[in-house]
Amino acid sequence: MNFHEYQAKQLFADYGIAVPAGRVARSPEEAVEAAKSIPGDLWVVKAQIHAGGRGKAGGVKLAKTYDEVREYAKGMLGTKMATYQTAGVELPIDSVLISEGTDIAKELYLSVLVDRSTQSVTFIASSEGGMDIEQVAAETPEKIQTLNVNYIQGLQAYQCRDLGFALGLNAKQVGQLSKIMLGLFKLFHEKDLALVELNPLAILTDGSLAVLDGKVDSDDNAAYRHPDLVAMRDIRQEDETEVAASQHDLNYVTMDGNIGCMVNGAGLAMATMDVIQLEGGSPANFLDVGGGATKERVTEAFKLILSSDDVKAIFVNIFGGIVRCDMIAEGIIAAVKEVDVKVPVVVRLEGTNVDAGKELLKNSGLAITPADDINDGARKAVAAAKAA
Repeated sequence: MNFHEYQAKQLFADYGIAVPAGRVARSPEEAVEAAKSIPGDLWVVKAQIHAGGRGKAGGVKLAKTYDEVREYAKGMLGTKMATYQTAGVELPIDSVLISEGTDIAKELYLSVLVDRSTQSVTFIASSEGGMDIEQVAAETPEKIQTLNVNYIQGLQAYQCRDLGFALGLNAKQVGQLSKIMLGLFKLFHEKDLALVELNPLAILTDGSLAVLDGKVDSDDNAAYRHPDLVAMRDIRQEDETEVAASQHDLNYVTMDGNIGCMVNGAGLAMATMDVIQLEGGSPANFLDVGGGATKERVTEAFKLILSSDDVKAIFVNIFGGIVRCDMIAEGIIAAVKEVDVKVPVVVRLEGTNVDAGKELLKNSGLAITPADDINDGARKAVAAAKAA
């Protein structure tokens, strides 16, 4: 689950990490009131969407007067914004963050994530932060510092100091960085996060460090432990179909192809999409109905797939281990009838009671094309999509 910048900064503050004064606003009038509550005569108006790159897209403005605050907020609120991180999708701007303006001397980068290659929580830092951090990583990787944290010992103060000096910070700044890193490490573990990113972590003209922007992602599998984080969810920033899928405990990801996929098991789903690609097709989605697929879940899965007008064929690839193939076949037949599927459906069944399942599909009287294996099913689905 992703969070808005203002939510991320609230989490930082809860863990003793200093952030600039700021308030969220949902109208131009609220924006002006927020600015009046923040000392100084320079404010930053920042569009709140679940994506980075807002500055380049016009979503970050410096205001020197209350009228400018109102003007910038009015120009953002109620509109939609796409950045280089949204893959062409425009996200709605329902709120803006009004923050105190700061004088920046240098921008740094700092993030925390789970590095599966080293099986550890890892800090990634760079002395070259800002909007072009991806370019820095690609062109000058030597400017990227990495710190793998031992999962038994945890983050040690000396590691923070070593990283700080590697970034070229002075003693005072190293102390500030250590406090930030120790707070982030505690936040990361206690809230079951997947990613924390500070970009920029700035050195101000007075020499102090300040967290000017922050991104936080949490682990959905741990959501049941954190109702406070779930309450922060903004589903308007998410794909509508994926939100609907989550309400039925279906794992769904929208893609840009034209062959709908319905599979049980994430590994088999990934393999199915790969085989479709190898056969010259393009998957329209990732959809894992789970090992305990029922008629109701299969029906909802068909509805999700067909919510896209781009889908020209559907490939159902089920391995009946936990669930029986005849039960899946009954669910497919009922779903096709209920949803009134108009596109070709290719079904490959394998596993427990597979012969009974295939017989049910054969005698259903529906236009369902059987497949012998995953490769045969992918070929038939691709051919059906092309013919459509």
